[in-house]
Amino acid sequence: MKFAVDFPGLAWLALLAPVIAAAAFAWQHRRRLKRINALGGEAAVARLAPAGIRRPPVARAVRLSGALALATFGLAGPRWGSGTQVVRQRGLDVAIAMDASLSMLAEDERPSRLQRMRQEVRRYRASSPGDRNALIAFAGKSYILTPLTTDDGAIELLLDNFDPNLVGLAGTALAPTIIQGTQLLQAANGSASRALVILSDGEAFDDHDAALAAAREAKRAGISIITVGFGTTDGSTIPIRETGGELAKRDENGQIVITKYDPELLQRVADASGGEFVAATEGDRGGRITQALARLDAEQRDVEEGLSRPLRISWFLVPALLLLLLDAWRIDGGNWNRVRRVLRLAVPALLVALLAHRVEAQSAARLYDEGRFAEAAARWRVAINKGDSRAATLYDLGTALLAADSLGTAEEALERAAATPETRLRRLALYNLGLARLRRAMKPEEPERQRAADAALSTYRTLLQEQPGDADAKWNYELALRVKRSESSGGQREQPQRQPQQDQTQQQKQDPQMSRQQAEQLLAAASRDERDTQARKQAGNRTQRPPGGKEW
Repeated sequence: MKFAVDFPGLAWLALLAPVIAAAAFAWQHRRRLKRINALGGEAAVARLAPAGIRRPPVARAVRLSGALALATFGLAGPRWGSGTQVVRQRGLDVAIAMDASLSMLAEDERPSRLQRMRQEVRRYRASSPGDRNALIAFAGKSYILTPLTTDDGAIELLLDNFDPNLVGLAGTALAPTIIQGTQLLQAANGSASRALVILSDGEAFDDHDAALAAAREAKRAGISIITVGFGTTDGSTIPIRETGGELAKRDENGQIVITKYDPELLQRVADASGGEFVAATEGDRGGRITQALARLDAEQRDVEEGLSRPLRISWFLVPALLLLLLDAWRIDGGNWNRVRRVLRLAVPALLVALLAHRVEAQSAARLYDEGRFAEAAARWRVAINKGDSRAATLYDLGTALLAADSLGTAEEALERAAATPETRLRRLALYNLGLARLRRAMKPEEPERQRAADAALSTYRTLLQEQPGDADAKWNYELALRVKRSESSGGQREQPQRQPQQDQTQQQKQDPQMSRQQAEQLLAAASRDERDTQARKQAGNRTQRPPGGKEW
């Protein structure tokens, strides 16, 4: 059986507490004997001070030392056994900038630099589940694909579709990428350590001095840059697949382009920011990214953990209270007056501590039922700040924020709640997370409507794969598809009809007529529609040549 404590320092203090208490009792007993002996000779002392007074108070020392040790150890936060809840794990805010230039199609790394880059990103993410990640695609310019998030589905969807068509300007420029990644991380909420990971072949055609200056600015902002290389120094041609077959990329003079891995600039950028450089010759570059990030201070984040160790404070505080009551009773020779005084002081304090959270939660739920969503969210946030990290509380906070139209903060809370292994709560959190993203996609003033619609589709796809009979999720999924099509064509957007679900007041609706096979057909049709839309968009989007002429 595994055992742990939240505050190891208090646990060590609890081990020293009996020694300290015994020393204090011994010192006090010696002072008492000194005062008694000052009364006169042995006969006078025996007459004036009975033997019981002169005897060391061993029993009382044991009782009070034990109570002190138990109370201190209970405050250390002991945990053991197993239970299902959300626990805390260290995590970072990491922006992942991926090179989307044509040179990443080179096949000097198998199957290609681009495919290998995807594999290493997935390796890093598998070994660092507590991190929040943002994705940035860059070539001649940089483009934020997703803000900082823990939504695995959205990130995987973007990784699957990552290719050079994502960025409209060809070439490779590191300086704008570093600047944009720095700004993105600076805008992040929280105190987590921040890092920018740049994955590239290093063949950049912009001003290298500007890239180094941007790296130094990132260092001053407290952001470390980790650069990761891809390719070989011997280089390779760039395969271009066209209708007539596969051709090699040629420059403006008709010469076949040979793209080569250039580690020098990547090394200099990492050094300028105080970060690390991972060479292309490394075997497990995803693991090396994790090791480099592990040296950064990490913020505690709530993540999914199936078997956590529950807190066992009461197992120590209750025996400590009983020892105090026993001591109060014995010190008065069996008189209950002192016991009553201890009970009058201790029991209310314990009851207040045990019931404070329950009263807070009930008050917040009542405010939510009354439609005072912002006030309810404030109450749940107070409970979280006091240490309540349960997924249910995070879900309640996110749902109240969603109802209050605070969509950005609602997404963050619901993402964390969706990490719970509790199936029903996870599905509720996923539903409301998708709704928050859908509403954001439908706001006229939202600058990232297309990306919000994609995130909503990814969330509802995950939910429907788990629960294909959820009619509300099916409705909102189809609505997100219409919003995405409308946004692509510039038409009028729809309005959602399914409202947020709240754990205490509303159950999920299910359509018994919708089978798993029908849900899978819906998802397959939607995926085909998304691919067709993306293909049409890319076909009509001509990649611009960079100012320097080099477009790889």
